[in-house]
Formats: sequence, C-alpha cells, structure tokens
Amino acid sequence: MELAIKFDCNHHKDEYECPDTLISYNPKFDEYGIIIHDGGTATSGISYCPWCGSKLPKSKRDLWFDTLEALGFDDPSEQDIPKQFQGSDWYRNT
Repeated sequence: MELAIKFDCNHHKDEYECPDTLISYNPKFDEYGIIIHDGGTATSGISYCPWCGSKLPKSKRDLWFDTLEALGFDDPSEQDIPKQFQGSDWYRNT
C-alpha cells in the first residue's frame, strides 16, 4: 500500500490529476481512499487494501474533530489550530 500512495509523476502536479494514481492517503485522519478522477479531489474511503485484502487502520477523522472540539476549537477550518493537528503528529505522539 505504501507504494500505491507514493506520488511520483513527472507529468502531473498532484495525485488527483494523474490517472495512474489510484489510492490517496490522508495522514491527518489516517485514512485511505480510491481517487475519483473527475477533475476534483474526491475520494471514496476504503477499509481494506484493494490488492491483498488487509484491513486498513480505522479513520481518525471523527476523533480529530472530537479532540479539537474538546480543546475549544469548534470550527477548525476557520480557526488557527495547533500545528500538531495539521498532520499526523496529534495521534502519533500520544
């Protein structure tokens, strides 16, 4: 799966533009998805590896929002949240 989420294309600026990139990974939420190549950045979340069938980590999206809300951030997209919550540090360093 690590190889599938590594973006390495000389022709496209990001994984959503490259038709050869099929899987996205969001480290902030620790979630995987199949990229929907429709010109946007939409993905369809997946729980199992499409190649080997291994169970993938459960998304931490809800936990991220709940944790920030407990810290007093009720609108993280509009607020200056702590840097650790902008990536995977918030759950990796706990």
